Amino acid sequence: MNQYIMYQDLISGAVAGVVSRTMVAPIELYRVQRQNSFIPNTTIRDVFKREGIRHLWKGNGTNCIRVVPQLAINWSLYQKVKPISESMIENKKAANFVSGVGVGVTSMFLTYPLEVSRSFLSLQSNKNKYTGIVDIFRKNSTRQLYQGVHASLIGYGLLTGLQYSSYGYINDQLKGTMFDTKLLSGGICGCFSVSIMYPGDLIRRRLQIQNFDPSVPKYNGIIDCIKKIVRSEGVPGLYRGLLANYAKTFPTFAIQFYTLDKMKNFLKNEN
Repeated sequence: MNQYIMYQDLISGAVAGVVSRTMVAPIELYRVQRQNSFIPNTTIRDVFKREGIRHLWKGNGTNCIRVVPQLAINWSLYQKVKPISESMIENKKAANFVSGVGVGVTSMFLTYPLEVSRSFLSLQSNKNKYTGIVDIFRKNSTRQLYQGVHASLIGYGLLTGLQYSSYGYINDQLKGTMFDTKLLSGGICGCFSVSIMYPGDLIRRRLQIQNFDPSVPKYNGIIDCIKKIVRSEGVPGLYRGLLANYAKTFPTFAIQFYTLDKMKNFLKNEN
């Protein structure tokens, strides 16, 4: 029975990941472009003009391949870890946060090369650097595929912890009101967690694309990256692309948590 429940959680996480990311892929592409605007020919207009409208979804296939195991691991492992954390930590929100951090770090480490591949494919033009995931894996060493992983583990781990802990809290606050919907709870918790952790997301993206293009600034780790961004772009540089991120985050997490809830109920009824 426990194995079947874990199977349900894996399927729910995978479906929620694919649906939510595919629906907002053009906004996600714009966000990644804004974070790295120094790379030539990486605007929505350039993509539309040089590659065509379907390429507004470029990198989405890789993103879905990445997010299927990542969210499947995230959601199913969270369901297993959460009761353990709650038995050890009295405060429920703190227990949810600790559980979220743990599963976030685990899922990010296991799928990180796919995260890097997604960034490469999103920022190239007309496949001028790589033809796909296999080509990226062939041309880059394991070390290169894990560049920036430290920043990603810290950032994504804390982001996941904030998402799961704030989602439960926001859901409780909206319960019984006219705003009692999984869509709204998911969207609010996504924007809240991203607002706090956004500089970490930008830093990990900059570290991921080292050696991708000559236009990419060179950074020697997390601290050096922060210093150089602040020096050249000011503190606002750490929040480059934040508005585009809000436009992407609200629907992504609204759809993600809504789909998770619907899939979980659907699979439970099927049983």
